[in-house]
Amino acid sequence: MRLTSLSKFDQKAVNAMSDLLPFFRAWVADPKRVSAISPSSSALAELITSEISPATGSVLELGPGTGVFTRALIARGLDEGDLTLVEAGAEFARLLSDRYPRARVLHMDASRITLNPLYPSNDLGAAISGLPLLSMRPRQVMGVLNGAFRYLGPTGALYQFTYGPRCPIPSTILDRMGLRASRIGTIMRNVPPSSVYRISRVA
Repeated sequence: MRLTSLSKFDQKAVNAMSDLLPFFRAWVADPKRVSAISPSSSALAELITSEISPATGSVLELGPGTGVFTRALIARGLDEGDLTLVEAGAEFARLLSDRYPRARVLHMDASRITLNPLYPSNDLGAAISGLPLLSMRPRQVMGVLNGAFRYLGPTGALYQFTYGPRCPIPSTILDRMGLRASRIGTIMRNVPPSSVYRISRVA
């Protein structure tokens, strides 16, 4: 039993190290786009994917970066072929294509996904966002939400994490779009500590 625990710990350490170098390169190239000081932790990845299972169906990931959340989704049993990864950074997009060859990797701006038919309407099970919404303009945030909820089914939700003390989507935008936000947890074992919100349609 002890060996199994050590093995899991070692694998997480290896994953973290493999994410660090490409993250650092992207941060040096464009720190405003990356908008983080380190890759997301495995603890945050486990929280943001905690309500998703193979029964969820197709999952859209916005701003996956090095693929920390992608790895967590696959660990939960999701098929790699059911994942669509939308990444604006060319370095990260290439890395994701190498790491997850059966996933659909799209090198594009996540705020413009309504211009590209990714799924039939209301056919998507869930969406996960690693996007820095706090540093984005309101028009961009609405573009992300419009795109995600165009594809999400009636009970589908968008999961968003933030370093801030409250939901990164202003209440005025949520109300305007008929959405609500619920915090599902906070992770202190992340740099910096982060909270995860479930964004869903108002019933």
